[in-house]
Order: sequence, then structure tokens, then C-alpha cells
Amino acid sequence: MNQPSGQNPSEEDSNSLSSDDVSRIERLRECHDRLKRELGRVIVGQQSVIEQLAIVLFARGHGLLMGVPGLAKTLLVSKLSETLSLGFSRVQFTPDLMPMDITGTDILQDTPDGRREFKFVHGPIFSNIVLADEINRAPPKTQAALLEAMQERRVTVLGTSYELEQPFLVLATQNPVEQEGTYPLPEAQLDRFMFLIELTYPSEEEEIQIARSTTGDDLVTLDALMSGEEIMEYQQLVRRIPVPDHIYRYAVRLVRKTRPQDEVSPDWMKSLVSWGAGPRAIQYLILGGKTRAALSGQYMVRLEDVQAVAESVLSHRLITTFAAQSEGVSARDVVRRLVEETAKEGVLG
Repeated sequence: MNQPSGQNPSEEDSNSLSSDDVSRIERLRECHDRLKRELGRVIVGQQSVIEQLAIVLFARGHGLLMGVPGLAKTLLVSKLSETLSLGFSRVQFTPDLMPMDITGTDILQDTPDGRREFKFVHGPIFSNIVLADEINRAPPKTQAALLEAMQERRVTVLGTSYELEQPFLVLATQNPVEQEGTYPLPEAQLDRFMFLIELTYPSEEEEIQIARSTTGDDLVTLDALMSGEEIMEYQQLVRRIPVPDHIYRYAVRLVRKTRPQDEVSPDWMKSLVSWGAGPRAIQYLILGGKTRAALSGQYMVRLEDVQAVAESVLSHRLITTFAAQSEGVSARDVVRRLVEETAKEGVLG
């Protein structure tokens, strides 16, 4: 592990975190291990996806899940809420979906004394974990309503603002194959998602296990591991994880290299990327590194923590050129190469 020169990690840890925080980190690591085991009773494989969802949750971010139908995206999200004792709602996005179908609306009701008054009826966004299924099928106006909820953690209906329940997490899905009749998410909304989480096909052995476990009795009920209040405490704990200066420099340099117009951007990338990541990517790299460190029981962010989340943070924030697409070079390919090159540079001393 790379460390700043002349710095003792154990000394920095003890000076930056209280003894209570150290014990809380250990409890969080144990909870994370139990969460993976509990979800593993229902979800076959997908351990990397489960870890990324945990990072998004404890970092107070939102996640965009990309995968073909049948990869248990909905089941995974619903079981995640079950193990965390959180409210769960699912919204199937369609071209005729209106903002009020998500946020709720005022309806006119009769009162016991014979009068009529408007009463706000909460929509499905008023839940702890919201699954926005096939988000790119809804029109831009509806997507914009979800955008306010994700960013501001509140909704505004007819000039009145309503705070959302906490903790609050939006997990949206997209089908990478079927694009007919869809409304691609604008860059401003993509940027609100902390992670792009890609689900791949399971291995042969995993598919055999899926066939055995899902064609018999009903799925098991999972145990609840923590409450919403505990989750919010851990979310605050994550933000207190110390970050060495060289990790900040690494994150900034990595993001700046994604911008083809920046002087630090490598020449090979200028023909592959037309637009790079913004400052929010730096924030999510650091938050992702902090959360990954805490979930693994570490008391300080390491270089490998930031590298591990780089693809999920950056890949949906890069706009590749036609030349890259014609050569079969994806945004993830670009990020992988940038991560490798940046780690070898002398920006860590």
C-alpha cells in the first residue's frame, strides 16, 4: 500500500479517529459481512454488485444498475431493503408516467365537518429505497421530478416542499439492449448517480444453483440486520474516515485526465473521449474510497480503495467519441487505462 512519505499510518489513524469511531468501524465491517451472507441466501453470485450497493448506501449516494432482464435486479434491491428494515417502493417507468405518479399530488377531500380541503397524498418516492425500473422509459419531465428528489432529498408539489424519509436511496435500472421508445438520461441526471453498477451473466455453476434454488419452495425471508437510525449513524461515520493528501491529489489528477481539453490529459485519450468528468466525480471518488475502507474495517483511505471505485464512478460520466465506438473502446476501457497510468505517475509522493 502506498503511504505518504514520513507518515506512520497507525499514528494518523489514532489521531484522526476517536476510540468510539474505531469500534464503530469494526461493527460496520461485521454488519457488511453479515449483509453479504444474508443476501447470499437468495442472490446467487453478484458479490461485487452487493458490495457496490453497500458503498452507495453508506455514502448517501444513488446507483444506476445496468443489465439485461432476468439478472435479479429487482429481487436484489427488494431483499436489500428487507435486510435493512427499510421501506421499499418500486416504480415501473413508462412513457405515460407523470411527475405526480412519483411525487404524489393534492386531492380534494370532504372533512368531517362538511367542508372540503386539499390533502397531499404521498407518492412512491416517499420511501427509504426507491427502485426506478427502466428509468429511461419515462419522459424528461418525469425524470426531472426524480432528479430533484435525488439531489435535494425533497419534492415540491404546487409550491409546497415535502421532506423525504431518511435514509433515502434511489436505485434506477436500465436495459442496455432495448432502446426503442426510450428517453436517454441527460448528462446532468447521470451525474447525480454515484455509481454505474453493471450486472453481468452468472457463471455456469451459478446458473445451476439459480435453477435449483428458484424452482422449488418460496424464497426465504431474510433477517433484518440494522435499523434506519443505525444506517444514518454509519453514514456520518464514513465521512469521518481520514484521507491522506496524496489520495486527494490522485483523485483530482485522475478526473482531470478524463477531460480531453485539459493539459494533463494523455494524447491517446483525446480521440476517444469528447467530454470528461466534472468535480462531482472527485467527491464520489473520495466518498467511495472512504466507504469502501470503512466496510473493510480500515481506518484510513488507501489508494486501492479509490482505484476500486473508479470505474463505477467515472464510466457513466465520460462521453466517448464515434472513433472510440467504432473501435469497440468503451468508457470503462478508458477508465481502466487511466487508473493504471495515473497510479504509476509521481503524483503520490
